[in-house]
Amino acid sequence: MKNQVIGIDISKATLDYCVLNEENVQVKARGVLDNQQQAIEKWLSDFDTTNTVFALEHTGHYGTTLLNNLSKKGYIFYLINPLELKKSLGIQRGKSDAKDAYRIAEYTITNKHKLSPYQLPGKHLSKLKALVRARERYVKMSVQVQNSLKANEILHRSIDVSMLIREEKKQYKSLQRSIESIENEMRKLIEADQDLKNSYKKVTAVIGVGPVIAIKCIAETDNFVKFDNPRKFSCYCGLAPFPYQSGSSVRGKTKTHFLRDKSLKAILTKGAITAIQHDPQLKAYYNRKVKDGKHHMSVINAVANKLVLRIFAVAKREQPFVKLVA
Repeated sequence: MKNQVIGIDISKATLDYCVLNEENVQVKARGVLDNQQQAIEKWLSDFDTTNTVFALEHTGHYGTTLLNNLSKKGYIFYLINPLELKKSLGIQRGKSDAKDAYRIAEYTITNKHKLSPYQLPGKHLSKLKALVRARERYVKMSVQVQNSLKANEILHRSIDVSMLIREEKKQYKSLQRSIESIENEMRKLIEADQDLKNSYKKVTAVIGVGPVIAIKCIAETDNFVKFDNPRKFSCYCGLAPFPYQSGSSVRGKTKTHFLRDKSLKAILTKGAITAIQHDPQLKAYYNRKVKDGKHHMSVINAVANKLVLRIFAVAKREQPFVKLVA
């Protein structure tokens, strides 16, 4: 850890910052600057890369300009999960951007032993992540329009809503074209980057893993760099079960945690169902567990975990996936 830590609270228009001394956690400076390229560049010129680290919450697009400048100028910086920060603070009274900047810096000093400097992904990977998020939004909208269309077709039996049906059919077709265009762009990006192309080829060879699952896993793991082992990724997806017990009286069910990436869990669950149908080994495993009395969805979750293990196995080594018999 350097001798001064700067916590930054990001908003759309401004950046509130607080500079703390790492040794005694005393405030050295506070301030506010515009969240604009020119203002950020001028402000960063006052700090030396050898004795300063920065910490900020993950706030999506609002922090992009700051992150790019920190990375370009070679500063060490940490990207903190907002929920993790909130849970760690305990009882707090009041809230302001200035207080949040201080709390971010204080959290960084207190938890320096478990923080790792953040590395911005490459341009191709960054664009791929943006496309993945956009596709998910369009898919959700498509499902909503499709459900509304079905409801209006039923309503049309008694009330003339033909105009609504025509408009929703147009919307649905437009959304499908947009989804197709995004998927084509994702394929082009993967073809243009050799590392992404290699990972995609290896991962899609796993039975049950199609293009959507492969691209989503590549994007969420920063091409299998962000997570160093599959267990952590399973926790992130909400696939890893945890015990619930205390002393001798509390013996709860072992279950997955509610904090998870729901979109990842959903597509990996679908992949597990496909894998059971086409992979002899996983099919035999599923039938055996169900016969032993395990709940259907519990076994599906276990199969999804096995998919994650296989995905990481082929992504981290040069050997291709080999289909095994039951």
